[in-house]
Amino acid sequence: MACIVGGLATSHVPAIGGAMAKGLQKDPYWAPFFDGFPATHRWLDSVKPDAAVVIYNDHGLNFFLDKMPTFAVGAAPEYRNSDEGWGIPVLAPFKGDTRLSWHIIETLVGAEFDPVSCQEMLVDHAFSIPMELFFRDRAHVIPAVPVVVNTVQHPLPSLARCFKLGQAIGRAIESYPEDIKVVVIGTGGLSHQLEGERAGFINKDFDKVCMDAMTGDISQLTRINPHDLVELAGSQGVEVMNWVAMRGALTGEVVELHRNYHLPISNTASGIMLLENRPRLAHAA
Repeated sequence: MACIVGGLATSHVPAIGGAMAKGLQKDPYWAPFFDGFPATHRWLDSVKPDAAVVIYNDHGLNFFLDKMPTFAVGAAPEYRNSDEGWGIPVLAPFKGDTRLSWHIIETLVGAEFDPVSCQEMLVDHAFSIPMELFFRDRAHVIPAVPVVVNTVQHPLPSLARCFKLGQAIGRAIESYPEDIKVVVIGTGGLSHQLEGERAGFINKDFDKVCMDAMTGDISQLTRINPHDLVELAGSQGVEVMNWVAMRGALTGEVVELHRNYHLPISNTASGIMLLENRPRLAHAA
């Protein structure tokens, strides 16, 4: 049976892709962000996951306001990106795992979720940048399952619903019959707003609550309704929904191994987390 080795979270600001393409990782502006990743690289090199489930939000490359599913799951043999207009290079295709994808989709439907199943799918910077950041030269080799959460078009799913989605994904992975190790990734955030009177808004206190809740009291987040989330995190900071879904997928004892918090990068509070999913020990009779 498959096992979930842990969870990863990172921001996915488009400018990160531009910085990587220009080799600016050691630039004083960017170094505090990129210096947060070596710990995740060492862990991934040690654990060697066989597949990744990436929970993110699409920014109009694959879905737009006229057709915006609440949840969607990729079921393609490969995933291509395209020119989004941010100056990010168009990358080689990312590898899919159709068997794992369909198992997750079927399990979600059985759990009374109704995801859109995408047998063809473009993936944008919210998927491609975290894959490159975490897996480096393996980014296009390790099989991945994209899971899209609507963070754009209201009504948004609640944080509680996103957590339950993650729990269903976790059950799906752990019931998958192949003996593989899976890492779950949540991308986006943390707090930021890019438009309107609150453009440039960042809420450091709320960001700390979000990061602490990943191994603490997750109900601090799941009881927040979508409208209050916009107020607390900013209109784009609602991407923390992806982090909450990732956390829901971790079925064991969740232990924080690493975090990095830096601001701002492109008017966004950047967060990186590495969570290990340790099997729960059975209680003695």
